[in-house]
Amino acid sequence: MRIISTLLVMTSTFLSAADSLVFVSAFASGEKAGIHAFGFDGKTGSLRPLHRTTDVQNPFFLAVSKDKRFLFAVDAEKFGDKVDENVASFAIPDRSGQLKLINRQSSRGAATCYLDVDATGRTVVNANYSSGSVAALGVDADGKLKPAASFHQHVGSSVDVKRQTGPFAHSIVVSPDNRFTLAADLGIDRILIYQMDAQNASLTPNPAQAFASLPPGSGPRHLTFHPKRDFVYVINELKNTVTVFVWEPKDGRLTEAQNISSLPAEFSGASYTADVKITPDGQFLFGTNRGHDSIASYRIGDDGKLTLINIQPSGGKGPQNLLVTPDGAWLLCANMPGNSVKVFKIDGASGSLTPIGDGAEMPMPSCIQWVGE
Repeated sequence: MRIISTLLVMTSTFLSAADSLVFVSAFASGEKAGIHAFGFDGKTGSLRPLHRTTDVQNPFFLAVSKDKRFLFAVDAEKFGDKVDENVASFAIPDRSGQLKLINRQSSRGAATCYLDVDATGRTVVNANYSSGSVAALGVDADGKLKPAASFHQHVGSSVDVKRQTGPFAHSIVVSPDNRFTLAADLGIDRILIYQMDAQNASLTPNPAQAFASLPPGSGPRHLTFHPKRDFVYVINELKNTVTVFVWEPKDGRLTEAQNISSLPAEFSGASYTADVKITPDGQFLFGTNRGHDSIASYRIGDDGKLTLINIQPSGGKGPQNLLVTPDGAWLLCANMPGNSVKVFKIDGASGSLTPIGDGAEMPMPSCIQWVGE
């Protein structure tokens, strides 16, 4: 059994009146591991370090409950090892950036790479990359995780003989109406569709449509729902594309509508997409390119389809994860191997990005989560 202690490295005690609380995970082990808390100034775009919680290893991905009371983190002593990893639950007792460990439960898989929390806060879902599976864990009212109530092992392979030899579940996202989850599996070029019973942390294959297929070799990684209309956007790691689906929320069906590149036509080097986010007004979408080290910006049309605005540098190496602030004014980009979080101002009319200030330096930032004031 691992003996745990919590060490908080404090540089400032509480948020200022202008700041909102943001958590960023450091995907590392040992002394560099941890979850960093920052105060984000919504007027200037500056990030101010608050605390670092260190009783977690390789916290590749984070999720925050809708009521902002709890944070959930991947916790793995050896990320991607054959031993099942954990999901850790933390209380957010105030806006100082301090986290209080509640408990841990098995993720039921290896290389756990994505977490999401349902709208009621009763269920946490996770995707396990190396073992190609997804699971759902119940959550008590006090934030304590229960053992996984649902587990699904994906099967199959696809055309890329190096990257698609088997299933590799890379994300799982709860639908806006809290009735379904969609799981992107890079290894089998599918979006798996599950019905969800949040009260019982239950996932069952959707009888109307169990999965939607992508073009062979796409390698779907992350996905997001349009905030106002019935569309789903999937960013594909291997093909460096974004796929647009029409979403039918009544019975949980996906119909492909568009594929569009995330890279300049003249680029011929190696690059792999990572994350995709949409502004709260639903007008603009952003996706990251690792290798080209850039952010692709798109305008979203009335039909849900994308038109490329521009592709610009991410301000660091390996842009891994994005966060769009709730007001739609700012975009934060975690450049994981670049050891930096960069801040961009979003032009509300054009969707263009302007880099602001120096951002923040930290080891291996992999996931950014918003808590707020």
